[in-house]
Amino acid sequence: MSPPPRILVARSDKLGDFMLTWPALATLRRAMPEARIDLLVSAPVAEIALACPCSDGVIVDRGQALTALAREIRQNRYDSAVALFSTGRVAAALLAGGVAYRLGPATKLAQLLFNHRLVQRRSRSEQPEHAYNTDLVYRFLSDHGVDCPEVIQGPYLQFAGAELDPVEQALRRHYRIPPDALLVIVHPGSGGSANNLSTTQYAALANRLASDDMIFLLITAGPGERRQAEAVAEGVDAHPVAVHESREGLMAFAKVLALADVFISGSTGPLHIAGALDVSTAAFYPRRQSSTALRWQTTNRPGRRLAFSPPRDAPETDMGAVDIDAAATAINEAFLDVRPR
Repeated sequence: MSPPPRILVARSDKLGDFMLTWPALATLRRAMPEARIDLLVSAPVAEIALACPCSDGVIVDRGQALTALAREIRQNRYDSAVALFSTGRVAAALLAGGVAYRLGPATKLAQLLFNHRLVQRRSRSEQPEHAYNTDLVYRFLSDHGVDCPEVIQGPYLQFAGAELDPVEQALRRHYRIPPDALLVIVHPGSGGSANNLSTTQYAALANRLASDDMIFLLITAGPGERRQAEAVAEGVDAHPVAVHESREGLMAFAKVLALADVFISGSTGPLHIAGALDVSTAAFYPRRQSSTALRWQTTNRPGRRLAFSPPRDAPETDMGAVDIDAAATAINEAFLDVRPR
């Protein structure tokens, strides 16, 4: 019998981009359960990549010499590779790494280094990023004579109760969160990935949230974002509030996000972790074609995601024009169970 195929899937950019590969990875795993599926990722996402249930191993691109990266790829003797985003570095590493079948998007000069290509017009933002990724997996399966299953639905990242219970107990104890309070997480940082609401807008939104149950607001901050989080917290007076700074890595932060009843943010990496966890999300996007709510749609179930953008009569990147009152009303009705009296 021939050995199981060895597949390398590459997506070596930011956290949010990587999290949007998980539906494609789940679909690939379902179609080829016997295959070895490894990931080629950037250093900032390596920790969460190692936790991906649909992969068997991780190669980390830390910016090492291209020859060193290619050597590691060659040592793993991959039969094929799928680059879910085209970069010259990744394409060159796959070629130099001796991978016989190399599939990537037919964009940029890097496409010349792939021997299999799929035309994608991602700049048109006609479908979600996760769908573009899945289209490449479907092309890969078709080329290898494998039936294409329906896209696997999330959650794509899950934690057992035994993992989350001590996290929840510690969080509620540390911030004095009542056991019956709804936990609403607001993440005002964006890592510079997209236009975002101001801290004043996030505070105004938080003050307009309402429920028949108590709401506790946890304002989260990644590296370098604590000042933003504190500015939001200082503007909140309608609910008890605390600032939580993520210092223990992505997986520890993901466990905190898994406890949220609602997660609110701009278009950023933590939003897509929350989506993979199937947490209810409310996200704020500019209308710019490359940054729309459709293009960067989260991967949670449709009933668990809301998206807000500037109105049509405002500039496409004017996040100050977003209707905060309307957004709060939609969040309250969809996720916070405001019951009629």
